[in-house]
Amino acid sequence: MEPCSADPFVALMRRYVNDYTNRHDTSVCAGIMEPGYVLRMGPHLVDGRDEVYIPAARKQFEQFPGLCLTVHEIVTDGERLAMRFSEHGRSVRHDGRGAAWCGLGLYRWNGRKLVENFVEQDYLARRRQLASGVPAAVGAPALAPWDTRAEPPDPGAESVVRQWIDAGLTGPGVTCDDGDATPLLDDATSDVDALFSAGRHVAFRLTRHGRYAGGLGADAGIDDAALTGAAATLHLVGLVSVDDGRVSGGHVVRDRLGLARSVSAGSRV
Repeated sequence: MEPCSADPFVALMRRYVNDYTNRHDTSVCAGIMEPGYVLRMGPHLVDGRDEVYIPAARKQFEQFPGLCLTVHEIVTDGERLAMRFSEHGRSVRHDGRGAAWCGLGLYRWNGRKLVENFVEQDYLARRRQLASGVPAAVGAPALAPWDTRAEPPDPGAESVVRQWIDAGLTGPGVTCDDGDATPLLDDATSDVDALFSAGRHVAFRLTRHGRYAGGLGADAGIDDAALTGAAATLHLVGLVSVDDGRVSGGHVVRDRLGLARSVSAGSRV
């Protein structure tokens, strides 16, 4: 049995992971990203491959000289692609302490190169590990991520997920961040910034507005008692599966540190 040719978008992401990220070779970026490449993380907009994105990536590689990216899951509809991953390494700014933290990116390309990425990484978990000196274990890698094939969109699955979002993203089977499912916001509403499906898999990016419910505390460097109830904004990225008309499992990565900053900033207004 002859192997199938690689999906072109997945093949591009293989270069992104193996040739660029894991080799720390930013010269690869010109071949895989358009000059106007835009990255959105939390409230931040990184606009421009050469002027903004590459300098930011180099700072990350300098802090974590042995940084590695491990892929856990990839899904794509051919135009957009969701990649769930972990980054892990030792920080020179923390006396060589190690950390492993999850991330989830929603990439868009133009058939040649990447043009956009909505991404979140669990920097609160990274912060906790670097402070304690106790790193988390790296999750199991995907068996064959580069063999992933594009799947057609499923409007029915998308409708199920939109209803699930409107209901507050509640229910069993979905893992948040490093396993901490604390709700974080009360009376929250969601703006859907991006959403797409690949078969039964649905990826999305949300901006949620509500009242801080507590739960971050000392890990995030804030006073929970003083700030609970304050207006707050939370960005998150998710990748879930739909079976029998309901969300049956998946992962969500939330910008918990960004939430802490938004609560603190709001309290000073």
